[in-house]
Amino acid sequence: MNDLGIGLIGFGFIGRVHALGYRSVPLYYSPAPCRPRLVGVCTSREETARKAVDEIGFEVGTTDYRELIARDDIQLIDCCTPNDSHREIIAAAAQAGKHVYCEKPLAVNGKQAWEMAAEVQRADVKHQVALQYRFIPAIMRAKQLIDEGRLGRLFTARVCYLHAGYIDPARPVTWRMRKAVGGGGALLDLGCHVLDLLTHLAGNFDQVWAATPTFIKERPSAKGAADRVPVDVDDAAYILLRRNEPSAMATVEVSRVATGTNDEIRLELHGDKGALRFNSMDPNWLHFYDLSDPGEPLGGERGYKAIEVVQRYPKPSVLPGEKFSIGWMRYHISAIHELLACIAEDRPCAPSFEEAAKLQDLMDCVYESAEEEKWVDTR
Repeated sequence: MNDLGIGLIGFGFIGRVHALGYRSVPLYYSPAPCRPRLVGVCTSREETARKAVDEIGFEVGTTDYRELIARDDIQLIDCCTPNDSHREIIAAAAQAGKHVYCEKPLAVNGKQAWEMAAEVQRADVKHQVALQYRFIPAIMRAKQLIDEGRLGRLFTARVCYLHAGYIDPARPVTWRMRKAVGGGGALLDLGCHVLDLLTHLAGNFDQVWAATPTFIKERPSAKGAADRVPVDVDDAAYILLRRNEPSAMATVEVSRVATGTNDEIRLELHGDKGALRFNSMDPNWLHFYDLSDPGEPLGGERGYKAIEVVQRYPKPSVLPGEKFSIGWMRYHISAIHELLACIAEDRPCAPSFEEAAKLQDLMDCVYESAEEEKWVDTR
């Protein structure tokens, strides 16, 4: 089994999740496609770099990501930094011949995303984006049913991704609330996931109409600060998508101020032969309605069937956090395993940068529609 040296750039919450993913792949999968080796970690501060080396076991820590890219014993660069830095890091890594794994969204807008997609194509390196919800067992089963034609022609779809973490107006501004750094708010943070699921399952749409409101327009500049600063990103996004031929409609809602939720994805698809529904807070089940079931006598046998898609493990765990549904960590591990397998087997990765760039274009259209208050053609 070959080693694959990992250079992890950014070591906040999601960086730790990715590190756990690499460590877990050889334990979850036997045989693993390769042996991931946590060679180097880059953080913005020397003390956190040292902490990552001491606690996690990285061989080296640095505050300069270029040091990791320059190392011959690192073959894969994993980018877990704020959105505005992705392009520079990924370009440098690709030009050095490193494979790349990038957190979502790929960039702050479609233009940057396509530049990154072109960069990795020129370099002929493996590239994947952390849109890990494709690897939920229920979503994988839904894709299979759709591809088999069990839903028939799609009429409508409804998708939501709801958080409640930004309800408190005393929550201070962070980089995710600054357009210059994040590129946007709830749409880019949460919407990229559910728009990806929608297009992955239901295909592309031709037009979009959207509203992207900011409900809490000012927040403290820092924790404990008395002064308040403007928030220039969206708290939520409400999106209507239309496909012309064959005609279909979809609605998407994402929010970081949805009281009573934690980390909840809701999905419904309705076709002329069947329907699917799923809720990430109940990840063990995919609900399928088959219109071919007999409808009589006295109601027949029609109704939603709960399809078991559970993945059982011997011990319960609260990792990575209380708000995440059971199995959440598995999606990240599955996504990382797919990346490693693509590198080891020399095959294309998915979701690719091209897919993420198309997704970024769609989100750009959402903002354009919201700003101009009109239907916008997708591109």
